[in-house]
Amino acid sequence: MPKRRSEPRFKRIAFVASDTAAAQKARRALVRRYGDALPEAADVIVALGGDGLMLSTLQRFMNSGKPIYGMHRGTVGFLMNEFSEQKLRQRLAAARVTVIHPLVMRARDASGRVHSHRAINEVSLFRQTYQAARLRILVDGKERLGELVADGVLLATPAGSTAYNLSVQGPIIPIGSSLLALTPISPFRPRRWHGALLPNRAHVTIEVCEATKRPVAAVADNNEVRAVRSVEISMDQSVAMHMLFDPGHSLDERILREQFSY
Repeated sequence: MPKRRSEPRFKRIAFVASDTAAAQKARRALVRRYGDALPEAADVIVALGGDGLMLSTLQRFMNSGKPIYGMHRGTVGFLMNEFSEQKLRQRLAAARVTVIHPLVMRARDASGRVHSHRAINEVSLFRQTYQAARLRILVDGKERLGELVADGVLLATPAGSTAYNLSVQGPIIPIGSSLLALTPISPFRPRRWHGALLPNRAHVTIEVCEATKRPVAAVADNNEVRAVRSVEISMDQSVAMHMLFDPGHSLDERILREQFSY
């Protein structure tokens, strides 16, 4: 008796794309070839664009449980696979899964209002004026740095460690590590403090000193809160996002390669 062919792993595909001409052209071509399911009914989301589009797609479908496969049709494509119209279903079936968890930022502003946002890459605090920020850093309720005078500070996930964190000389973290990178931005005092590696279960609190004189903004990926007084950051282990990568081009492989680039 002949073997029954199994159903495709990802039969219903939903396509999302950035507003660029290249991404929209790619979406039209893929929809003609593979159809286009509604995101809520799809087995997989295919994102066409750059890293910005991938981050917004991860945010949009964060609680859906649906895997997301990106193809590069934008500017920066670190989080994306190479673009091709050919054999998409086969590529999806062969793709490797990387599970990532977001950070949760709870920022209290000058009026006492608390703003909650999630971040895939990092949560950053920046000075809003010409004066440097003065920050106090606590980890799990214990003061670890009484005063950081700097342009700011950020807390990055492994997935975000090669983004802004790397550009301010922060460490690259392998994707499977249970670590977070706490990295200063242009520190003035203490000059020799280059940051810290923290367990991903850590609860980080950053208090803004002289907040009226030296205002600070907090940013979770692309969500900004101005004039913050304090910011609490932790990783939300209850939310698991599944990113799909072609074999040999997984996110952990890219992060490993990044550590040997120069």
